[in-house]
Amino acid sequence: MKLATRYNRVTIIVTLLVLIIGAIVYFFAINRIASALLDDHLSEEVAEVTEYVHLHSQFPTPTDMDDDRTSFERLKGKPIPTRFFDTVYVAPKLKTEHEGRGVEGTLTFKGAHYRFVIIISKESTQYLLQTIATITIVLMLGLFIVLFIVNRYLLSDLWKPFYVVLDHLKAFNVSEQNTFTPVKTKVDEFNELDKAVELMTQRLSGEYQNLKLFTENASHEMLTPLSVITSKLDTLIQDERLVSEQYEQIQDIYSAANKLSRLNQTLLLLVKIENDLVPEAELVNFNYLVNEKYRQFQDMFSERELTVDTEISNKQLKASTYLLDILLNNLFSNTIRHNIKGGHIQIKLNKDELVFCNTGAANPLDGDAIFNRFEKSKNSDGTGLGLTLVKNICNLYGWRLIYEFNNGLHYFIISF
Repeated sequence: MKLATRYNRVTIIVTLLVLIIGAIVYFFAINRIASALLDDHLSEEVAEVTEYVHLHSQFPTPTDMDDDRTSFERLKGKPIPTRFFDTVYVAPKLKTEHEGRGVEGTLTFKGAHYRFVIIISKESTQYLLQTIATITIVLMLGLFIVLFIVNRYLLSDLWKPFYVVLDHLKAFNVSEQNTFTPVKTKVDEFNELDKAVELMTQRLSGEYQNLKLFTENASHEMLTPLSVITSKLDTLIQDERLVSEQYEQIQDIYSAANKLSRLNQTLLLLVKIENDLVPEAELVNFNYLVNEKYRQFQDMFSERELTVDTEISNKQLKASTYLLDILLNNLFSNTIRHNIKGGHIQIKLNKDELVFCNTGAANPLDGDAIFNRFEKSKNSDGTGLGLTLVKNICNLYGWRLIYEFNNGLHYFIISF
């Protein structure tokens, strides 16, 4: 959910609740005030009736009380206290019923106690309440319209610097030269955010460049010592004076040196790929390269007693032949190295994808971690960079590489 949508939703809900509660409180307050005004009017009517009785020595007739409904009844017992109450008012002429307000009490006349009841109409008060309710509803609708306009236009413009900074972050690539245009805004928080993002990206770029430079220098500096080590080991292995134990120890050193040399070359290649320092792309008959690589690995298939099924269709790719050879070499090596003796391999190539399928571990691999650097199984003697190299080559050309596990088989699929 977007920030603006969530803000609008919360604002509308809170505003609606406040307005509803406010309208309810407002209604009861106005109703109470209106009742108090009616009670004051009834009190004046009681005073007028009392004065009329004292002046004329008789009770007023209905014509004397205008539209007020007045009745008198002699009390046999004690006087009753004065009280106000809601009741029904019947119009004298139209005989229609309305809501009314009444008062009753005791009037003493010629030594006797009389109960009087005066009822007046609340119609004018109801009209006032309806008018106030209508005005309140109109104001609520107007407030909602204003809030919508403010949230739609004013807030979207207010949050524009934030989305500019967000776009900068999305476009940021640590391996490229990034230039940020400062956000122009009067909001201090957005200015601070923009400065913090700029400093962070500069620091990340600097650390990346230092790390890249270190990797390149370290890899280059290791080339000469490794060449010297392997050259000397080649000379020692050919020495006929070596005993078997010495030969085995030198052979172990030679294998470790070769592995270190392969690791060094792979790291250098990864740096070149990440910095787009690779041979230029050309139109390549990819099916020819797959078949050629298949023939090169025939001896290894036989050694592991692996059965291989191929289904190779014609496919041309625009890429570096050097990188395609490395990609295929790693995929073939991976399917052999992580297979079981007497296992099965299936290789498919069509116009849309290249699929390598092989038997191996009974459980699926971690589909995300296997493409990370130096990720390998415990029993593997590889560098842990083969699939990383394949992934980077695919990313370089915009291909999609995925891993799947189905019916005990491991699938590596490259979609072109």
